[in-house]
Order: sequence, then structure tokens, then C-alpha cells
Amino acid sequence: MFTIGAFAIIFDEKGRVLLSHRRDYDLWNLPGGRVESGEMPTEAVIRETREETGLEVSVEKLFGVYGKTDSNDIVFAFRCKVIGGKLRVTEEADQNTYFGLGDLPENTVPKQVERIEDAVNFDQEPVFRRQHTLSSREFLEEITNT
Repeated sequence: MFTIGAFAIIFDEKGRVLLSHRRDYDLWNLPGGRVESGEMPTEAVIRETREETGLEVSVEKLFGVYGKTDSNDIVFAFRCKVIGGKLRVTEEADQNTYFGLGDLPENTVPKQVERIEDAVNFDQEPVFRRQHTLSSREFLEEITNT
């Protein structure tokens, strides 16, 4: 059985990307999460972004659909536009910050970095890719043990 996720790629007027710092792990990732039963991925990314950042967004484009080698997850990555709300800390994220593409924090989840790169290099058609980088937990273990 597959688990489905949906993540937002939000760029500001300076071309910086919005990342959320998780409260449960010292990791940065795109706003998003699991699609709930009966929910469309587009609905999930809007809900998850609001829950994690306080922002209201609209979905502009599908950038990619990703399979993970370490699980049965399928992840949708959408470019989203801010249409309201206010960026704030939440129960899920203790920081929400826009970063320049060359200034992403070292503890940004590698799968998320790949998705950001795909969004930057978007060529009219969504990417369909199996991601082979470390899982969030494996990445966290790696960076904390070095």
C-alpha cells in the first residue's frame, strides 16, 4: 500500500524558496506532508502549508511526482503561490524562512533539495523520478554522527 505526500515549492519575489524547520527533528524541508484519506494531493498541499506556515496558498503547477526507494511513498511536488495568511511558527515548524538557492541550510533534507532543483529547472512537463537519496532519518543520523 502506498502512502501519498504533497509538498509546496514557494518562491518569493527574490527567487528564494520557503523552507520549514521541523520541531521533531533538526531538519529543514518544504512545507507539506501526508495526503489524508479522501483528500486530493492539491487539497493536502494547501492544508499542510497552512498548518506548517500559516500561509494560504493556491496551486499553480505540478512540478514532479516522486517515488522513494526506502518506502512505498509517492510524493507530489507543486509550485504554489501565496494568496493570504501570515508566515508564522506553528505546532509543526519552529521556523519558516525563505532561502536563496545557493544558501540552503546544510540540514535540508536531500530529497527536498532535489525537488527544489527540479522546480528551478522546470521544463513545462512534470518530472517523474524515483529518488535514491537518504531518507530524512538516515540523513539526520549521518549529519549528527559526523
